[in-house]
Amino acid sequence: MQADAVETAVTALRLPPELVERLDALAQRTGRSVIDHARDAIVGHLDDLDDLAIAEQRLEALRRGDSDTVPLVDLLVRYGVEH
Repeated sequence: MQADAVETAVTALRLPPELVERLDALAQRTGRSVIDHARDAIVGHLDDLDDLAIAEQRLEALRRGDSDTVPLVDLLVRYGVEH
């Protein structure tokens, strides 16, 4: 393996024909591969799920009283943002 090569794994997905058609059309429009678009979509979705998990943890901490809030107007004043 080359020193700069990135290790990857191959995964097969069963997709409905409509989704395959959409990916194919997107790949044709953008000049990028179906694989690139599918990978980007998966990464984006996983990032969204991670963000949701963090938000839920912080909400639970707030409900337990383990976290404080700062009123928006206080933040605007603190950082010199007009309101």
